[in-house]
Amino acid sequence: MKLNMTRRNLLKASAVSVAAGSMASFSGLASAHNHGGKHKVVIVGGGIAGATAAKSLKRLDPNMDVTLIEAGADYHTCFMSNEVINGDRDIKTIRFTLDGLKKQGINVVIDEVTGIDAKGKKVSTKGGKSFGYDRCIVAPGVELNYSAIQGYSAEVAKTIPHAWKAGEQTAILRDQLAAMKDGGTYVLVCPPNPFRCPPGPYERASLVAKYFKDNKPKSKVILLDPKPAFSKKGLFEDAWKRHYGYGSANAMIEWHGEDGVVSVDPKTKTVTTAKGKTVKADVLNIVPPQKAGKIAQIAGLTNDSGWCPIQGKTFESTIHKDVYVIGDAAIAAPLPKSGYAANSEAKVAAVAVYASLTGKSMIEPSWVNTCYSIVAHDEAISVAAVYAYEGDKIISVPNSGGLTPGGDGFNAEHRKREVQYAYSWFNNIVADTFK
Repeated sequence: MKLNMTRRNLLKASAVSVAAGSMASFSGLASAHNHGGKHKVVIVGGGIAGATAAKSLKRLDPNMDVTLIEAGADYHTCFMSNEVINGDRDIKTIRFTLDGLKKQGINVVIDEVTGIDAKGKKVSTKGGKSFGYDRCIVAPGVELNYSAIQGYSAEVAKTIPHAWKAGEQTAILRDQLAAMKDGGTYVLVCPPNPFRCPPGPYERASLVAKYFKDNKPKSKVILLDPKPAFSKKGLFEDAWKRHYGYGSANAMIEWHGEDGVVSVDPKTKTVTTAKGKTVKADVLNIVPPQKAGKIAQIAGLTNDSGWCPIQGKTFESTIHKDVYVIGDAAIAAPLPKSGYAANSEAKVAAVAVYASLTGKSMIEPSWVNTCYSIVAHDEAISVAAVYAYEGDKIISVPNSGGLTPGGDGFNAEHRKREVQYAYSWFNNIVADTFK
């Protein structure tokens, strides 16, 4: 496959200017319609989606009363957390505070939201506070459905980590891999669709194998996956063959598809699959099925799927008026449940909230997503896409973005540059979100 200009330009824009194009439109709208009012917006959740929404609203209207409520004072990004797990990155480099938002006039409250009264337009917290709002943006992330795997629980996860919410769990898995003997087996239990990504399970497998190859070459990575396929599968498998002997008798990585794990014995670190296979691990990493974050369920923002239905043009909930749901919790396919998509959704929702408060018409939205995966020393792959709103639904724009060239289009220098693109993208999105 030949790299086309559309994909090249998209990657360039992703790496150096995450928000420039979108926010230019937002600024135009703001300067044309800034009413100078004191509308109140409360944002639940201070991750990528929530923090981006808060910043975007303040850029649209500096006079807007924006309150962001987040349970933790620190936030660890899921993207690049796989590099912490394999020891290539210090966990401090993925930890961010909300201090940058405070400097921009956003009222940051460290507390846990326990209720959203959509009729009374109030948000209540564990600390006993109540916040009234004109519009509420909910960015709760995901909740892990431990009960889907017999024997697994939040308590068991303290010793058999999921490492799917970055921070303490990331450090637990990192330390267990470092302590594992050479010749040991790391088993990664993959989640069913849909799931938050990053951190990507297949990048995680690649980076753990990279660590084993350098430090514990007799060791093995086994992925147990309920799915028959996954994003960038051909590119991953090609990289695994070249670097880790995938498909050979001495393969460092084994992927077993269409056979998810149904139970675990925590004492022996042994899992049983749907087809009855048992696999014992030295380090066991279980990523359970997922659903919308707990507060979305408490607030009645979810449907039977466990996720939050939204109006695609604005991300306003189809269940509760004047409440907007963004990020992983929203049903927004074909947009993935990624941090970059969440950043993009937050900007669209901010414009929608601003337009609704000022009586203006909503602009035609668009979104972008790029996902990098580091697979070996000096090698990364990526997928990119642009999305639009058409025919009352979000669509992937035909011929936009694309995959890293593989097969006859393989280029080692390009793969090496993709690693630097990934790091550049990381630096830009965290600056765009938190600084």
